[in-house]
Amino acid sequence: MENRRENEEIEIDLLELFQILLGHIWMIAGIGLFAAMLCFIISKFLLVPVYESTTKIYILNKAEDASVTYSDVQMGTQLTKDYAELINSRYVLEEVIQKLGLEEGYKDLLQQVRVDTPTDTRIVSITVKDTDPVQAMETANCIREAASSHIQNVMDIEAVNVVEPANMPTEKAAPSITKWVLVGGAVGVLLVCIVIAARYLLDDTIKSSADVEKYLGLSTLALIPVAADGEKKGKRKKKRK
Repeated sequence: MENRRENEEIEIDLLELFQILLGHIWMIAGIGLFAAMLCFIISKFLLVPVYESTTKIYILNKAEDASVTYSDVQMGTQLTKDYAELINSRYVLEEVIQKLGLEEGYKDLLQQVRVDTPTDTRIVSITVKDTDPVQAMETANCIREAASSHIQNVMDIEAVNVVEPANMPTEKAAPSITKWVLVGGAVGVLLVCIVIAARYLLDDTIKSSADVEKYLGLSTLALIPVAADGEKKGKRKKKRK
């Protein structure tokens, strides 16, 4: 019986909390819309756009006159992770920094480079992100050239063929305006709901006779009306007259 009463009280509290949130629905929606618009302005006009350029290479581990066998394909697929490590190596990236005269160091450039190796293929894609689209394209091509010669020397690979050179990015890859707007609106709504719920849970004042009966278990005998300020002033004026 006691557990049942506690569950009923929790359900009543949740229902009351839901009603309070529903009563502030316009304020919640307004602040959520304001947060979404603020994130739209920030992502559209204030944040620096980032562009991505991708180049792809095909690595074939065989002699020039030999035919391609299944073992060659399987072995090349297993070695794609090794190729990725060689592409991100300090030797390759520092050579790119020297050739292009870049100001950033090895660690900074490493954060701008992403190497992907699709499953069951020996195609390796090298993606470079930069705030300058031209710089992103030039860096990706330079990394491809330096990595190709480094892979051939280290792993004794016959050839590293270019599948496609780096493209000139025309659209920014980040920040995503849609993602910023959705996340900003959701965070705004969530924060308002938390504030309203916290005020409701921390407010233990008794506001009506129903609260007296609910929280104290006592019945009210009478209600004393509180005169408004206008009525008090009117009575004072009558007394003065």
